[in-house]
Amino acid sequence: MNTPVQRQSSWIPAYITLGIVWGCSFIFIKLGLEFLTPFGVAFVRCALGALALLTYAKLRGISLPKDRMVRFHLWVVAIFINVIPGIFFALAETAVTSILAGIINAVTPLMTIIAILVINREEKPKPSQLLGLLLGFLGVLTVLGAWRGLGDNPLWAILALLLAVSCYGISFPYTRKYVIPLKIQTESLMAMQLTLAAFTLLPFFLFDGISKYEYRIGPVLAMIGLGVFGSGFAYLWNYKVMQLAGSAIASSVTYLTPLVAIIVGIIFLNESITWNEPVGALIVLFGAAIAQERISLGKRKTDR
Repeated sequence: MNTPVQRQSSWIPAYITLGIVWGCSFIFIKLGLEFLTPFGVAFVRCALGALALLTYAKLRGISLPKDRMVRFHLWVVAIFINVIPGIFFALAETAVTSILAGIINAVTPLMTIIAILVINREEKPKPSQLLGLLLGFLGVLTVLGAWRGLGDNPLWAILALLLAVSCYGISFPYTRKYVIPLKIQTESLMAMQLTLAAFTLLPFFLFDGISKYEYRIGPVLAMIGLGVFGSGFAYLWNYKVMQLAGSAIASSVTYLTPLVAIIVGIIFLNESITWNEPVGALIVLFGAAIAQERISLGKRKTDR
């Protein structure tokens, strides 16, 4: 039986692993593009993630959802979390660095707030949310070095990255409304979601999935890591952190992934970074923290 102290700290290994795996996802994508097309990267990561979680669910005796409406909702979530972002992140990384992709991914919390405000139009935005969104927008402009154009980054690639994180933003309120109330085991939900994503992407993979029939060990291992861990077990680790430490701490992993992406991009791909990219990333993260009310700019109400 876990003591309170053990319980309080038992989420830390999963949290750190999650930040590292998701932070490395962008370099894994870049390596995978050495022999796969963007369609191929998106399909393989979902297929491997589905295979890993289906095996895990089978060993644990966990059955998959059979209700058609449940599967439909999971398919919609798969489109917004796995299919569209999977294609567009890989597509963008054919033209931009993995570092930039990792930094733009940090905009996800802000996109989530925008999606919630758009969906719940009767809910008026708080001043902290408006300030956070403004800072986030300025942060993105700083990352891109807007005062000197986009540099070597083509506009279509930047728009692809922003579309990808916008899909993440849409997926969260949809999941909260239609999936979480089902109270189905996470392993079952994620295995089915990734399976549906893989089947959706299969025709695209068969049409144009492999760019080069040359399978070097590094890129192959990168895709295994991206699929099995980044698109598979990472979701289970995230759920574990959410259970033990709360959703606020679980969602804060978004603040760790850009740092990891920057470090591994510089070390392993020799990617260059300009001063405005990390500075802009900090502004984005600061804006997200304010919008999520992790940082209070006013007086805090005392608990009763």
